[in-house]
Amino acid sequence: MWLGIVVFYFFHALHLEDPYEEVIAGPLWAPQQVTQSLFYFYAFAYAVTCGLAVWEGGRLKRDGVWTLAPGRSRFRVATDTLVPVVCAGWLVLELPVVMRLIETRLIPTPQALAPLLLGMGLVVVWAVIGCALGQFTRRLISAPLSAVVVYYLIVQTGQVDPVWLRHVSGAPDTSLAFGEQYRVVTLLVPFLFTATVALAMAVWWLPARRAVQHGTRAAAGVAAVVVMVLCAHTASGWGYGNGPISAGHAPDLCTGTAPRVCVAATGGAQDRLDKVHSEVVQSITALRKAGVKVAVPRTVTDSLLTGRDKKRSTEAKWWLPLSHQAGDNGPGMIGVRYGVLLTAVRFPCSFPQSFAAGQSVDWVVNHDAAMLWAALVIDADDPYVAWRRGEYGGSFQNAGQVLAKVEQRAHNARGLPADQQGAWFHAEQRKACRHAQETAR
Repeated sequence: MWLGIVVFYFFHALHLEDPYEEVIAGPLWAPQQVTQSLFYFYAFAYAVTCGLAVWEGGRLKRDGVWTLAPGRSRFRVATDTLVPVVCAGWLVLELPVVMRLIETRLIPTPQALAPLLLGMGLVVVWAVIGCALGQFTRRLISAPLSAVVVYYLIVQTGQVDPVWLRHVSGAPDTSLAFGEQYRVVTLLVPFLFTATVALAMAVWWLPARRAVQHGTRAAAGVAAVVVMVLCAHTASGWGYGNGPISAGHAPDLCTGTAPRVCVAATGGAQDRLDKVHSEVVQSITALRKAGVKVAVPRTVTDSLLTGRDKKRSTEAKWWLPLSHQAGDNGPGMIGVRYGVLLTAVRFPCSFPQSFAAGQSVDWVVNHDAAMLWAALVIDADDPYVAWRRGEYGGSFQNAGQVLAKVEQRAHNARGLPADQQGAWFHAEQRKACRHAQETAR
């Protein structure tokens, strides 16, 4: 029954926002896909494991196993009893991971499987905790109750403060971007936090002389509290969804020189690398030929490779969202040209980042006309006009008139003789800068 629930929820939850076609179109990064597939099942696996372990622990107590002649150690008896319980919890985690990897045709790496190994380790921990609880409680009540409590505990810690609760719950609060993977401490902290509780509980019910029992139990309890405090202190320095991660691990594919163009090897545009390179080179060449001063970069690299911390482009190295633009889910090569436009065309001054109330916006028409002219040169005007239309609509009451004026100036400039268009572009840039400086005064 619960395996059926896992399969149903896999297709319902993981494809609720991202249809199958969009998932397989990329970008595909194994650690990211494994993390996403486990997100909904950590709490369910721990709850199922704890509930079953309480039941089995209570059965050992009911059957009087501990009062029999000790042919095997308690560790061996408990291990044999909990093996099916642990396997059940493991299946809850392994099934969605296997299904996701088959779906995306990705080959897992040790780093990709690290979140799964965390969950599998904590399944063992919860089995130990459940078995210990079964020694002291009535299983008919405590087995279902413990499953509900564990599920609620794991789920709710991701929604409450303090923030360290999110990071020690055993369901990682930090999602992975493309090219990222968890650092060891991110997974070690939640494992140690819960494992010390299991160890202390296991020590509590092991047989020994009374004096040894008291000393061992006290030491285990103190050690558990110390480790838990240290784990909580470590995780308290992490932000919401911001546990320690390592970025830049995704492989790339490169071609050409001056510029050398690189895309993510599994970003979704790897089979279009030559076309992407051609579009970048042709766009830069067309802009330079039209009179725009463009410094040819040494490399044009896919910004997907940087993870969540995007890097700023420099004259020598450009970072463009090549996979997002040229992939199946993107706008295509017009998106590549649009990225080149926004990076290549530079003004000799800076402009306000937003349209503030009460400020003059005379610079907008000249600035945007120059940019639209450059977009027309490389056939990237549609996305630029669409972007500015959205910007105008939220800032100007006469947005249509402003856009019409911008388009009129840009198209008139494209009608000039070729040797005059470059001069017009630079004159328009100077006008925009002059108006911007007057606004700043």
